[in-house]
Formats: sequence, structure tokens, C-alpha cells
Amino acid sequence: MTQEIKSRIIGNLGHITLNRPKALNALTYAMCEEITRLLVAWEKDPNIGAVLIDGEGERAFCAGGDVILLHDSGKAGDSRAEEFWRIEYALNELIHRYSKPYITLIDGFVMGGGVGLSVHGRLRVAGNATVFAMPETGIGYFPDVGGTYFLPRLGMDMGQWLGLTGARLDAGQSCHVGVANAFVPSERHGDLIKALGRAKLDGSDAAVANVMIDFVQTPPVSELIPGAVKAFGEKTVPAILRALDEDGSEWAAKQANNIRRKSPLAMCVTFEALRRGAKLNFKEVMTQELDISLNFLKTQDFYEGIRAQLIDKDRNPKWSHETVNDATEPQVQRLFRKTAKPPQEFLS
Repeated sequence: MTQEIKSRIIGNLGHITLNRPKALNALTYAMCEEITRLLVAWEKDPNIGAVLIDGEGERAFCAGGDVILLHDSGKAGDSRAEEFWRIEYALNELIHRYSKPYITLIDGFVMGGGVGLSVHGRLRVAGNATVFAMPETGIGYFPDVGGTYFLPRLGMDMGQWLGLTGARLDAGQSCHVGVANAFVPSERHGDLIKALGRAKLDGSDAAVANVMIDFVQTPPVSELIPGAVKAFGEKTVPAILRALDEDGSEWAAKQANNIRRKSPLAMCVTFEALRRGAKLNFKEVMTQELDISLNFLKTQDFYEGIRAQLIDKDRNPKWSHETVNDATEPQVQRLFRKTAKPPQEFLS
């Protein structure tokens, strides 16, 4: 048990709340362990007809994981990073195949590990403050937690844009591209939970839908994603940059500048991981992501990105390559090597 997770059963609803509001509900090992324990128990409980997860406070559903721990573990050469990724990725797998309705209220920031907790479930409910992003390339890493499965299935151009740049989507945009599949105003989330707790939830999607129908509204009007996003459908990262440069719009120039500031190695690995992930099943993707994650611990850029963004905060990382053209194919492929570790352990 951990105080970082609050849980209760309301009628036939199992309700989990991430309880680290000062840390934007960022995930720890203990939180992943407790959520897993609850989900496994509730899946077997005939009195639980649906599960709902939300975050404490108004700022975030969940803004990621404990990146400093990953950095320190890699530097020390101990097992903490691998242990965290294993339990987190196994939890993502559990959510993806969960047999009962799994509902997340993704109000506020939903990033990194928070995306893994939500997008693989059946019902992702945006609120007024929803801000979705996969910002991992900003620290010399890649969009993991099943991001390389989910993002390309939004459409390769959309997925590569979100994965490479870490672009943020608001509530309306999240609903438009399919990150969220329902919108309920934030002030009604509490009432929605109460209504689900009063309803006779029998494990069917229909029982949840009968409650949701009274709460779901049209998402707020948001800025349209420009047509220039089609540049992200090109076949390589250098080709994406050329297409953005040729577009000439202010939006395209901003995206190109964003890519050029990030780790060239992380850009090329992310592109390849999404390309491969589009053709793999979920378990295959998560096994691949564990390999990539463990291999990133052997790179300069992972530590340099975290140092520049989160430790020294000088925002001036010294990447291993000057441009994406300098990251060679063998260097990229090394990040996909099977590790010498045992196969990923998944819950079943």
C-alpha cells in the first residue's frame, strides 16, 4: 500500500486517484505496483463493473514518471531503471487488455507515464484543462509507455508530429485526433463519478455508456492543426525537415526549429520506433520499447538531456550529433538491439 494512491469502491465502481498533486501526480514504482494490485483484484471481483482513474488536484492527471530516478540508476549502473520500466510497461499491457470498462479522467497535464495510464484504456475523458503531450525527445529519449503503438495509429503524420516534437494538444484537439474519445466539462467530473457509483455497472460498455450520455458534451473549439502536418508523413527525419522548410509557413518553421533543437539520435530512433510500431501488436511493441529504453541508458544524449532540462536546467544540452543527417543507420539500429535481459514479464 502507498499513500501516493487513494482507492475506494463506490457501488460497482472501483475508483483510483493518483495522489501526488505537488509532483503533478508523476508515477513512482510504488504507484505502479499498487495500481496493478488493484486492477488485478478488481478484474476478478464480480461486484466491480468498471474502473475509473483520476488525479488529485487541478493541475494534472499525471505528468510523467520519475525521470531523475532513471538518470541516477543509469549512472549508478544499478537495476532501478529496469525495474521501473518493467512494472510500468506491464501495467500498460494490463490496461490495454483489461476486460472491464476502464475510464480515465485526463484533466490537466497528461504526459509521458500519464499517457500510458490512459490512452490504452477504453474511455479517455478530457476536461477543460486537458493538455496532452509526449515530450520525451526533449530529454534525449523516445515516447515510450506504448507511445510507439498508439501514436502511429493516429495516422503516421499526426503520430510522428506528436512523437518527434512533443507538441501539446488541448482538450478540443485531443478529442479531434483521438487521444480522448469523450469530453465532459471539468466541473462535472465529480458528478460523473457519483453517477457511475450509483449505476448498476455490470462490466459492459453499454452500462457505462448509459451513464455517460448525460454528461458528454461537444468539446471546446480549438485551433485547427495546420495542413502542413502532412510533412511528418515523409519517409525519413531529414525528409520531414526538408518538407517543413519548403512549406514556408510560420507553423512549419516552428516545427522544424523544434526538431533541430532536440537530440538528433532521439529524433531518428523515435521515427524508426513509430514506423516499426505501426506493424507490431501491443505486446511486441512493449518488448521493443523495453529494449530501446535499456539501450538508451548506454547513450550520452539520455543523461545530457535530463541534465540540461531537469538537473542543471541550463536548457543547453550537448548532443552526440550536430544534425539528424549525422546520426547513421547503424547508430540508430543499435538502440533496437535485443538486450541481454530476460524477456519482458507481462501480467496475464
